[in-house]
Amino acid sequence: MKEKFYIGVDGGGSGTRVLVADENLNIISSAKGPPSALGQGIEKAWKSILETIALAFTNVNTNVPMLSEIAIGLGLSGVNNVLWKNEFMLRNPGFKNIIVDTDGFTTLLGAFNHHPGVIVAIGTGSVGVVYKKNGERQSVSGWGYPAGDEASGAWLGLLASSITQKCLDGRRPMSPLAEEVLKYCADEGKDFLTWLGDANQNTFAKLAPLVFKVKDRDPQAMELLSNAGMEITEMVLALDPQLELPLSICGRLGEELIDYLPPNIKSRHQKAHGDSAHGALLMIFEQMKKGNK
Repeated sequence: MKEKFYIGVDGGGSGTRVLVADENLNIISSAKGPPSALGQGIEKAWKSILETIALAFTNVNTNVPMLSEIAIGLGLSGVNNVLWKNEFMLRNPGFKNIIVDTDGFTTLLGAFNHHPGVIVAIGTGSVGVVYKKNGERQSVSGWGYPAGDEASGAWLGLLASSITQKCLDGRRPMSPLAEEVLKYCADEGKDFLTWLGDANQNTFAKLAPLVFKVKDRDPQAMELLSNAGMEITEMVLALDPQLELPLSICGRLGEELIDYLPPNIKSRHQKAHGDSAHGALLMIFEQMKKGNK
């Protein structure tokens, strides 16, 4: 049976984005839905993906087709964990043609239209990926919350919460950043300790905007942002030591951190052509073209 639709999925810790295209790769619909990072559960990931696909078809008043009529490419956070990836594939609800890779790699494919380059993607988590001229690829960071994902929203939020703890203890003077964190928790209807007990990578990432909010009047907040810039720089240099390949700093948080990069890195940044969902769409489309030859 010939595929009627191609779908690209970007699944991360803060949400899922879906693009639906026809057989000529013309985009006909899109939708955003709940998170589908594999670290938050395989069943939950599939549920979020299927709900978002259904929403995309609903948005154009089209019935959801049989899954066997869809070729789907997915760029998902957590796919570098082989056990999670295998379980995800085993729970495939019926897609005949499916390809899964990391959201970092699909971000790179989207950024450079499947050409060589380097990306550092910063959102709830973080990852750097290079696609070399000889076809090789390499990733750095992306080790996941809470152990890694430097410069990410969750990373910034964890550090902001640590500063707040020290301020409450009297280990440091009360700061504008700590005051904003405590106010945020109070607005959520929780005291700080209760909020910490309930926090996960998504909720920590929600503290990241507070760091930017007070940066001009809180040296500790500015230091966090400067450190995030250094972490991104380390990723870029690990992937492309000679700074030879095109570079794109991706993700909404990544774009906000560009100003904290050193001049030699900042000057190389170029805006991505497309995002992770576009990259996932290109990934499945290219695979299907190869299979039909």
